[in-house]
Amino acid sequence: MSKVFIYGGSGRVAKDLIKDLVVEGYDVVAGARHPERIEKMDHVEAVKTDLHASVSDLAQQLKDNNIEVVYFTAGSRGQDLIQTDAMGAIKTMIAAEKVGIKRYIMLSSMLSLNIDKWNALPRLEDYLASKFFADKFLMDSTNLEYTILQPTNLTEVKGTGKISLNNTDSKENPIPDVAMVLAHLLKFPATKYKVIEMTGGDTPIDQALESIK
Repeated sequence: MSKVFIYGGSGRVAKDLIKDLVVEGYDVVAGARHPERIEKMDHVEAVKTDLHASVSDLAQQLKDNNIEVVYFTAGSRGQDLIQTDAMGAIKTMIAAEKVGIKRYIMLSSMLSLNIDKWNALPRLEDYLASKFFADKFLMDSTNLEYTILQPTNLTEVKGTGKISLNNTDSKENPIPDVAMVLAHLLKFPATKYKVIEMTGGDTPIDQALESIK
């Protein structure tokens, strides 16, 4: 099985993603500014990673750990949008390509690529702009086998194991469901080179992902 690196390894989504990837049989290297906050478990190595670091340093860390798949789940919660959410992400993409990694999975946000709808969310415009630049760079300026997952509002409630990949009235995504989708993307090759919008729904996760062609 592939060895996976997760940026933002101490974050809300990453905590569940790490567990899901281990269940799926992956070895995980989780990177964060504060690696001591990463949950300790078998098949998981916590490492210190600063997205303000140079591309060369980020690439060396990936190379040293023999990484084959990269997940970007990091976010500054509005405190460092340019250097973390936008340029931090872009530097990890360049670093991944530099060491020959192909598969790259980005946790983004609903509407990040739909600029015309940003004005309806004035408090999120700067955040969506940072995600826009990262997402567009991944799609247009790399040769990575990307998947961009775009959930709507993340909620800290129990997961349902069910989602919708179509536009629905749901405005929420339980964090455990988002994490499981991220982990299970690796099972479905047709999710490469896709931007996937997701909300809460009634379709089992694997069934929904299998429907992507």
